[in-house]
Amino acid sequence: MPREWDAKTYDSLPLPHLGWGRRTLGRLPLAGDERVLDAGCGTGRDTAGLLDLLPRGRVVALDGSVRMLEQLRERLAGRLDRVEVVHADLTRPLPFDGEVDAVFSVAAFHWIADHAALFTSLAGRLRPGGRLVSECGGRGNIAAVNAAVADVLGGAPDVWDFAGVEDTRRQLTDAGFTGIEVGLRPDPARFESGDQLESYLATVVLGAHLDGMAGDDREPFVKAVAARLAEPVVDYVRLEIAATRA
Repeated sequence: MPREWDAKTYDSLPLPHLGWGRRTLGRLPLAGDERVLDAGCGTGRDTAGLLDLLPRGRVVALDGSVRMLEQLRERLAGRLDRVEVVHADLTRPLPFDGEVDAVFSVAAFHWIADHAALFTSLAGRLRPGGRLVSECGGRGNIAAVNAAVADVLGGAPDVWDFAGVEDTRRQLTDAGFTGIEVGLRPDPARFESGDQLESYLATVVLGAHLDGMAGDDREPFVKAVAARLAEPVVDYVRLEIAATRA
């Protein structure tokens, strides 16, 4: 299964994900009565936005982190009658019944190494004519952060291979999608202080690195990476996807 998260700290941070979620929701055409898969739903911030747009519909909220889903249930208490909460790996056959009318995802797909399996899995639950709309880290994402990590460690571990436009387009086509739109958008996130940046790096960006470190090594590592950045900025590049299930 995918890695676990510190969901409560994640939810307390000033996340650029909020803007990404609003932007991605704006690209998803909905009538209001659909069943929509929130793929990599996290703590449910965007799930709440989906529910607002689906007064007669339902959301399948799926994530690989138990703690994220616990936080989602707390956030959406009182609205769970229209939410199916699913703990699953997005690269495997998805364990819920029936099809969905649309797939929505924010800041999740870059955590998944096998995008061919991911898109095949999503296509298997998306009805013909249904729309996939998503965004995630794309080619060039957090290049300055990765350079700082490499400088601290003497070479960066192979944590991410951020997808580009052409490979994504090919994988979507192979999975059975058409009407494919893929693009990259530079979207740096600036933080108000070094402390805020360090907290964000530790919780969101560097988690995969920290998982393999001893506890006493984690804080010095985060501080060393932050100190090597020219300013309190995470240099995001977003991969935006829209496609239709053939």
